[in-house]
Amino acid sequence: MLPAAQIPLQAPAGRLRPAFLSALALGFAAGAMPHAALAQDATRPTTSNPIGGQPSAPPASTNGDEHVAFEADTVDYDQNAEQVTATGNVVLRRLKQSVRADTVTWNRKTGQIVASGNVRMVDEDGNQVFTESVELTDELKTGMMQNLLLVMREGGRLAALKGERIANGDVILQQAAYTGCDVVDEDGCPKKPTWRVLAKQVIYSEAQKRVRFKSARLELFGIVQLPLLGLTVSTDGHAVSGFLVPDLSSSPSNGLEIGESYYWKIGENRDLTASLSAYTKAPPMASVEYRALTDKGAYQITGYATASNKIPVFGSSSNISNDSVSAFRGYIFTNGKFQLDDNWSVTFSLRRATDRTFLRRYYISRDDRLRSLVDVERIDQDSYFSFAGYATQTMQAGRDQGMIPVAFPVIDYRRRFDEPLLGGRIETQLNTLGISRTDGQDTQRAFASAQWSLRRLTGFGQEITVTGLLRGDLYHSDDNAATSTIIYRGDPGWQTRGIALAAVDVKWPLVGQVFGGTQVLTPRIQFVASPPIRNLQVPNEDSRAIELETGNIFALNRFPGYDRVEDGARFTYGFDWQFEAPRWRIKATVGQSIRLSDKPSLFPQGTGLTDKVSDIVGRVEVRYRDFLNLVHRFRIDKDTLAVRRNEFDAVVGNTKTYFEIGYTKLNRGISSTIEDLQDREEVRTAGRIAFAKYWSLFGSAVVNLTDRTEDPVFGSNGFQPLRTRLGAAYEDDCLEIAVTWRRDYQTTGDAKKGSSFQIHFSLKNIGRR
Repeated sequence: MLPAAQIPLQAPAGRLRPAFLSALALGFAAGAMPHAALAQDATRPTTSNPIGGQPSAPPASTNGDEHVAFEADTVDYDQNAEQVTATGNVVLRRLKQSVRADTVTWNRKTGQIVASGNVRMVDEDGNQVFTESVELTDELKTGMMQNLLLVMREGGRLAALKGERIANGDVILQQAAYTGCDVVDEDGCPKKPTWRVLAKQVIYSEAQKRVRFKSARLELFGIVQLPLLGLTVSTDGHAVSGFLVPDLSSSPSNGLEIGESYYWKIGENRDLTASLSAYTKAPPMASVEYRALTDKGAYQITGYATASNKIPVFGSSSNISNDSVSAFRGYIFTNGKFQLDDNWSVTFSLRRATDRTFLRRYYISRDDRLRSLVDVERIDQDSYFSFAGYATQTMQAGRDQGMIPVAFPVIDYRRRFDEPLLGGRIETQLNTLGISRTDGQDTQRAFASAQWSLRRLTGFGQEITVTGLLRGDLYHSDDNAATSTIIYRGDPGWQTRGIALAAVDVKWPLVGQVFGGTQVLTPRIQFVASPPIRNLQVPNEDSRAIELETGNIFALNRFPGYDRVEDGARFTYGFDWQFEAPRWRIKATVGQSIRLSDKPSLFPQGTGLTDKVSDIVGRVEVRYRDFLNLVHRFRIDKDTLAVRRNEFDAVVGNTKTYFEIGYTKLNRGISSTIEDLQDREEVRTAGRIAFAKYWSLFGSAVVNLTDRTEDPVFGSNGFQPLRTRLGAAYEDDCLEIAVTWRRDYQTTGDAKKGSSFQIHFSLKNIGRR
């Protein structure tokens, strides 16, 4: 046996190109053809490992020639016939391309190269071809191939009876079958794929890295066959222009729906999806989604358009033929973000619908408000700047759009100073806000503040934080009487306000062993003091939804915004407890606050902060591995021990089979004149049960449990289902099928209550963006 040889193969003229991979990048599905002789066994063992015994890189190019290095157990050269024959573990390599065969012969006279015996070829993208014999030109372009199997790096497989390269460089495959499914089970045994595409002819373009099917049909579970028109797949994993899998659904408002989409890959960084949906009870609807990625960021634009009947949202009838009017209807949604440089960025979003029921009727969104925004930001190590604007369109029946605010400009600037002052850190803030309403109160606000904070650790392990805050506010408002809630109005005209605040916060973490695990008990006390503040003289635009909870019990200001600031002196105490053991984690927080003055509280009755002593708030979380997660949030009346806020969320199971339940009850007894803080009771459930390896059942429900005593305005009856959903799904390695039933229990305009059905169908590598 001769030692391994490394001999540069050079064509008589020009250069050798390893195009033996011209048909690679395809993939094959096992046993895919109806006749056994059409292609080799798709379940034959294949490997994705690099070809063993590869020679070192070929010599550098000279005079435009590309060299191909090879090695073999034996190399013979017939001088008379000018033929080189390499046998035994032959490996050829050029750049990232390689070929392995039992025997390779090269005729220097004709330039023909033939590889035979367990041939495996790998292209620069990692795609592979397996065959018994292949003819290669002097540029290593594939010629004729018989009984071949092609495996794509992305997972698809293609088997064909034979393949041939034509003059333009494309490869024509005859009697082919393709699938994206696995052809072996978990134990490595052959299995029949869930689906495959059968085609009389397949055209592979090496330059475009595309595979086009002609006279193709889709076979499901070996039984159902459906014709496929214009099917094209990619060999490099990139998206391909073409039709997507159709959508099929039904609804009480629109009847039966069939939707078809066409995906157009405009470029590597841009694409467009155009869709058309046809209904039996409504005119067709068209939609377009355009997406783009630039060197500075990304954005997308989505639009829907139709001309259909609609009912005013204040109407009580659901009879479209009698009460509706036909009009243009649509929705536009665009958003994006651009990073202009290391510090500056622009974020924007626009959401706008022609009417309040369009999104719900066509199951596009159930949002009760659409917010549009633009935000210019600058962020560096020590400062933050934002110039923003917000506008909201309400989707709620009964809400007056003229009372919905437009916020512009919203300017926020913050700066942190590294140089300490009295050992502490200084942070300053400048903020302005402009609120305008077409039919309501207008408000403008500006303030400047400076906050000093000092954090120290004592020798006994206590963490002490001292904070001081100074702030000056300037307000202007008009049309104040248009705000129905008096405590939100403020005085009209120009108003000023000064704020001073001092706070001391002490934490003492105590660590120890208990119950086979580690616990950390952290008692915490806080003292906050502030002189009287002119709160009711200025409007309240951003501090309305106040609720005592563990997230704000230790906050310097328990109001959620800037327009209201708690004054007086108060003392807050509580503790955090965390326990960790193998597989277990428990976290708990409890706290209560005491005001040190008898001054009437600024907080509305029922928020838990009205009296001198606050209610008790807490949060408990229990987690067992990734199988169980329980979270309980509560607020207990400090006098009667009645539960004023009771929230419970639980998740049990794994990613395949799980059950979720959530319960919320707000029993605050707040005056009905304060619209932002009404009582509610609701239960939410969702779950999924997996069985028989590929099958699952799933469902969810939302039920309003609020009764008339809790909500006299909307007249809830104590048990009012809002939405329910049930479905069944089949999902394996290459196919998804799901059937979903959903019921809506409320009619809003032309978005009618009733049952809806939807069928989801998806194939791996086909008909997906």
